[in-house]
Amino acid sequence: MRSVGTLTRADLAETINRKMGLSRAESLGIVESILAKMCGALADGENVKISGFGSFVLRDKKERVGRNPKTGVEVPITPRRVLTFRASQLLKDRIAKE
Repeated sequence: MRSVGTLTRADLAETINRKMGLSRAESLGIVESILAKMCGALADGENVKISGFGSFVLRDKKERVGRNPKTGVEVPITPRRVLTFRASQLLKDRIAKE
């Protein structure tokens, strides 16, 4: 795995391949299954919590008035659902040490 840059699905599958001894196809299938399950849960309105890592939380934002920074004209911002990530304390502590 690379020490700098972006962690990809292929990187995760490669780690599973090395540590578990599964084939590359099986490893990628596991990664895809986990991500599909997470996406499905979020699409159904559920939050996703991964112990020791963090939580993916859905929030509903109400309609509000925004301002165009260039012109200063007020415009309505429609209500929407947003996805946020909240890191666990374990992850925060680990990041702070490195």
